[in-house]
Amino acid sequence: MGDSLVAGLGDKQCLGWAGRLAVRAIGAGQPLSYYNLGVRRQTSADIAARWENECAQRLPDGVDARVVFCFGVNDAMAENGRVRVEPEQSAEHLGEILRRARAREWPTLVIAPPPNADAEHTDRVEKLGEILGEVCDRADVPYIRVFEPLRHSTTWMREVTAGDGYHPSATGYEDFAALIVPHWLLWLAEPGPRLPIVR
Repeated sequence: MGDSLVAGLGDKQCLGWAGRLAVRAIGAGQPLSYYNLGVRRQTSADIAARWENECAQRLPDGVDARVVFCFGVNDAMAENGRVRVEPEQSAEHLGEILRRARAREWPTLVIAPPPNADAEHTDRVEKLGEILGEVCDRADVPYIRVFEPLRHSTTWMREVTAGDGYHPSATGYEDFAALIVPHWLLWLAEPGPRLPIVR
């Protein structure tokens, strides 16, 4: 659940980092049904407004239902002299999302927003990522900090710069996914919510 970086914009293989995680899970013997709910230009406010209803339609009772979030780049984007969503509002949106997910008994994983080719925007994304990480820490929700490794990844930064400044090609998304895979597979292996016994 997230924005165009979740949707994998720029990847001609149409996988992005999220699709690559699904492929790796299946390859590791972890069966799953995968839904990519990334929408271009969406902020945390947009995602907070739609995520629960969209997930409820796809995650019926009685299944080990889990949700992965990644957003923040659009929140930190400057438009008309101000960011689209102030950091404290982004934190509130994430906090409410995590509260609702816990109430639904949907285990949740959050991925930090990645850097881009605009230095000033990237600085704002970094600061926002730290705030979102604190929200996750307080909620005891796993938060994968990919920002720093990607900022120092020559592949990611080269691919983002060669693209539109925000979205890499398949090679860049492969780097993104590789940072998450170990945490992802461990998270999937953890016991989910208690499910009814089917006889």
